[in-house]
Amino acid sequence: MRIVDLRNREYQTNEELIKLIKRSEMEIEQYETAVKDIIKNVKEKGDEALIDYTELFDKVKLSSPEELVITFDELEKAYDQLDDDTKWALEVALERVKSFHEAQIERSYLLEEEGMLLGQKVIPMERVGLYVPGGKAAYPSTVIMNAAPAKVAGVKEMVMCSPNPNKYTLAAAFLCGVDTVYRIGGAQAIAAMAYGTETVKKVDKIVGPGNIFVALAKKNVYGIVDIDSIAGPSEILVIADETANPEWVAADLLSQAEHDELAASILVTTSEDLAIDVKNILYNVLLKDFEREEIARKSLDNYGHIFIVDDLDTACEVSNFIAPEHLEIITKSPFDLLEKIKHAGAIFLGEYSTEPLGDYILGPNHVLPTGRSARFSSPLGVYDFIKRSSIIYVSREGFDRVEKYARQIATAEGLYAHRLSVEVRKRSS
Repeated sequence: MRIVDLRNREYQTNEELIKLIKRSEMEIEQYETAVKDIIKNVKEKGDEALIDYTELFDKVKLSSPEELVITFDELEKAYDQLDDDTKWALEVALERVKSFHEAQIERSYLLEEEGMLLGQKVIPMERVGLYVPGGKAAYPSTVIMNAAPAKVAGVKEMVMCSPNPNKYTLAAAFLCGVDTVYRIGGAQAIAAMAYGTETVKKVDKIVGPGNIFVALAKKNVYGIVDIDSIAGPSEILVIADETANPEWVAADLLSQAEHDELAASILVTTSEDLAIDVKNILYNVLLKDFEREEIARKSLDNYGHIFIVDDLDTACEVSNFIAPEHLEIITKSPFDLLEKIKHAGAIFLGEYSTEPLGDYILGPNHVLPTGRSARFSSPLGVYDFIKRSSIIYVSREGFDRVEKYARQIATAEGLYAHRLSVEVRKRSS
């Protein structure tokens, strides 16, 4: 983890900062060809390719396509195997996430004016694909974050892909009412849900986070299906002043570093003492005998940064420049900075609003834009699982009110059949 002094310097041209925000671009070049090959193979060979890739990447040997599907009985058995405290925690999380997302429900509407009815029909998607990562960790919380808003939106059918999922992930799928679960991961899972195979159902939209292979696969199938976003490795940025507890800040940075070797943990602070203390605690206290030390240490060594800035206004500017997935503001008056934040997936205000609470239990979605895409993207929500159709009715009276304007614009655009469609109706009166 590097400490970079940005005081009295232009942060926009700092080499360390530029390298940090471009890390996703470097990853794309490295893996793009491999991902395209996987998609092509799944598209052409279907289940056969899925079985081969599951053995190659997940070390799970399947004897038939039927084994790609995890049965309802297996889901129920996984749920029954959980201890009561874990069951209760997952149930509380599901209810809180559903409750939060119910506020996002959109309604159809009609606007009436003289001779016209104009409106919008809100329609839930028919079938969506939920991707839930596996491999380095189990993510039952991601099942809930994917499935809950889909259920609230009224999606008819949910299918889920996860590489070699454990009992917690399967139990969450059972609890959330996921219709079909496949033991498939990576780019091959995205390709299967996008194009369909003999066993895997083709979906209308794919949502959920994943590694670089998953992100690039979603990018490549967009247009065949819809996607929520192209989510890359996890990231956290903490804005802190001299009042912040260095141990708490260090723990929060570590909570993202343990996700993935490519995760980025960033501190932007006005306090040089805090910067030094946080780095010391991370490396000399928290990483010692840490169960996921190898992953976290690589992340911190390669993508961990502490930026020292002149003031909190500059800290907010640096944060907006990075546009982080998770932003924590641990300062004396965190709400004073809220208005200055323009780009962040989720904003955690105050020292007790630690990011893991948002991951698991608070209610807002933890599937968030990464890799600076918070500049133009939003957290996963009910709005991701609906479509909108315009509703248009025009009577003769309404036609007479507007037809001349339509004819005039059609003439200006040189689209004479457009004008003709209006004229033949006008002549019939």
